[in-house]
Amino acid sequence: MPTTTLSITNPATGALVLRVAADGPREVAARYAAARAAQPRWAATPMRRRIAAIEKFRELIIARTDALANTLTQEVGKPIRQSRNELKGLIGRLDFFIAESARALREQKVFVDAAQKLDERITHEPLGVVANISAWNYPYFVGSNVFVPALVAGNTVLYKPSEFATLTGRHIADLLHAAGIPEDVFVPVIGGGATGAALLRQPVDGVFFTGSYATGAKIAASAAKRMIKVQLELGGKDPVYVCDDVDVKATAAAVADGAFYNTGQSCCSVERIYVHESIYPQFVEAFVAEVKSYRIGDPMDEATYIGAITRRAQLDVLRRQVADARRKGAGLRLGGSAIKRKGNWFAPTVLTDVDHSMLVMRDESFGPIIGLQAVADDEAAVELMNDTAYGLTAGVYTGDAARARRVLSHVAAGSVYWNCCDRVSPRLPWSGVKHSGIGLTLSTMGIQTFTRPKAWHLKS
Repeated sequence: MPTTTLSITNPATGALVLRVAADGPREVAARYAAARAAQPRWAATPMRRRIAAIEKFRELIIARTDALANTLTQEVGKPIRQSRNELKGLIGRLDFFIAESARALREQKVFVDAAQKLDERITHEPLGVVANISAWNYPYFVGSNVFVPALVAGNTVLYKPSEFATLTGRHIADLLHAAGIPEDVFVPVIGGGATGAALLRQPVDGVFFTGSYATGAKIAASAAKRMIKVQLELGGKDPVYVCDDVDVKATAAAVADGAFYNTGQSCCSVERIYVHESIYPQFVEAFVAEVKSYRIGDPMDEATYIGAITRRAQLDVLRRQVADARRKGAGLRLGGSAIKRKGNWFAPTVLTDVDHSMLVMRDESFGPIIGLQAVADDEAAVELMNDTAYGLTAGVYTGDAARARRVLSHVAAGSVYWNCCDRVSPRLPWSGVKHSGIGLTLSTMGIQTFTRPKAWHLKS
């Protein structure tokens, strides 16, 4: 039996929500053994039945959206409307996997030579047992990017939700089991860092991790010794460049939403803003006015836009970034400190006249804080956008499509945006470069990533 417990607290109030049993090394090993034993049977299950289970899971998500959103808000502090948005957005993602998986994974005949009676084909074989160490900020989005295509492709999944989204992770497991996924095929592993480390010691066939660069680098080094599949979705310091030909007020509102949605706790949140110097003063005023309009308060209130900081330790990161920027000459236009109330709260913060000597423009913030810097031209913007260890997303706002393509073609990022930001589509691959990770999820390539291609040379 597990000997340790995991305490789940509400980040908006600091109140204890629940204590749950955490899995130790023995429990993790037993769960791995069950998943390994079940995998051949699950792989032999017709794909139509595997997809049918995901269709049922979709139905159950819709039926229980309000209750699931309440749990998500309670344990991560996300405003309730944004929790519902995540669940509603999940449906479109599931629809993509349901519609495209069979086609993406079907056997392909790629060459026939009648004279030599030669037939060449490709099949997609499941990896086997997949470890999915997921995130707390979008547990339904981030998790489903992995466990849905992994299951459809015939893998069994050891799913470790973040310890900050444990109850949501248990809901996901319960709903998948109710939908027809056997309990030894989708296996939740509950706990914190020690539980995750125990999971990574199991001889799994693939590791799919979402989290920090530091942890991801350790996982990559460990997995390299075993030659197994690794996909890492890590940090970001995502830039947006605002050109001089935009509607300033509308663009300021759009970019502010990209920076502060989910209280800035998104992998692809806007974290750096570069503005053409000719419109910089007007843009700053419009941006500050927009952020001032955001309502801070009880995440369960329908009107709340800025919620709690999920991880209390992140408050110190935000304090350090503000102090460092101000010490080096940045202007503080809004916020700048933690909010004194129960729970984990930080005021929406806007820093101006920043530069790349400052932590706020170099290190991931993952909170409601943003720096704005004026640039002389497109070339200067590109140079600064690329001056980072990360490369997840980047965006440009301009009325000129050719200008946007020219700028974005020179930016090193896995996803690029023209006149939008902070957006993920199931139809497009989700990947990063540099410290933002390796591998990909989503798109048909993100379905095939849970398989090994097998080459067939057939001669009759």
